[in-house]
Amino acid sequence: MRFLTFLLFASSCVVTGAADEYKLKYPLGLKPMSIPKGNELTAAKIELGKQLFFDARLSRDDTISCSSCHVPSKGWTDGEAFATGVRGQRTGRSAPTIINAGYSQLLFWDGRATMLEGQALGPIQSSVEMDLTLEECVAKLNAIEGYRKQFQEVFGTEVTSPGIAKAIASFERTILSGNAPYDKFKAGDENALSAAAQRGSKLFFGKANCSACHAGPNFSDAAFHNIGVGMDKPDPDVGRFNETQLLGDRGSFKTATLREIARTAPYMHDGSLKTLEDVIEYYNKGGNANPQLDEEVFPLNLNAEQKADLVTFLKEGLSSEGYPDVSPPTLPE
Repeated sequence: MRFLTFLLFASSCVVTGAADEYKLKYPLGLKPMSIPKGNELTAAKIELGKQLFFDARLSRDDTISCSSCHVPSKGWTDGEAFATGVRGQRTGRSAPTIINAGYSQLLFWDGRATMLEGQALGPIQSSVEMDLTLEECVAKLNAIEGYRKQFQEVFGTEVTSPGIAKAIASFERTILSGNAPYDKFKAGDENALSAAAQRGSKLFFGKANCSACHAGPNFSDAAFHNIGVGMDKPDPDVGRFNETQLLGDRGSFKTATLREIARTAPYMHDGSLKTLEDVIEYYNKGGNANPQLDEEVFPLNLNAEQKADLVTFLKEGLSSEGYPDVSPPTLPE
């Protein structure tokens, strides 16, 4: 199912002045992100988006919010192999973290949504997640006086689906992780990484070939790759292929960020690898062979010490003291 793309969000909103603009504070290691025109950040819009993100009333039975699958204390995932929606339904894929998601153009594991504005409405409409039509969601929120008032203040309208998407996207753009030991080490602090983490870093950017896909400030190329996960099953999830119908995309999934990777277990789109040690072992063997296996996936022949050093780098080097933890807000009545 395709969800509304960014073109939807050119609808009416109040034009804010420079004094209303909210300036993101980028931690060490991150570059400024592109903020779409027509959805400039303001403190009021971010707060509204935060409330919507944590509000289970956006689901049919008032049990599931965005934060149900993207839990701040669990790396903005849910710690489960598969995300769970209304009536205990399982989605079949792991909930990806939203940390640094504002840097991505294509969202979801298969890239079916454009920008955060396009992604935000998808789970609301999904029958196995929040199970509301947009019309039902808008009507439900318009019945809440506090939301009607805030939407009027922020957008100059009653509650609308484009407004919901813009507000949630604005909040999600504030969930940033940087200033990790690796960033400090790269900036000149030779003591920021332990000796083992430094060895792991050299492997990451060298023999282990991790940086072929986990590249750039966000440790993700934001592209789609077949690394063989699940492709040994009789009826595998074909991922990006469902969107493009290109054979080369069969079994391809979006490269996840490695920022705060120690917090986001289990790993892979199907949550099949429980620990980082499992992940390194999987790559070390060269993944699961299949016709579309990415050329960057091959046996690494790492020894026990090298595998341990690589895990140390991921855990120690990419975990920030400034982790973006957020407490649930007071919700409108």
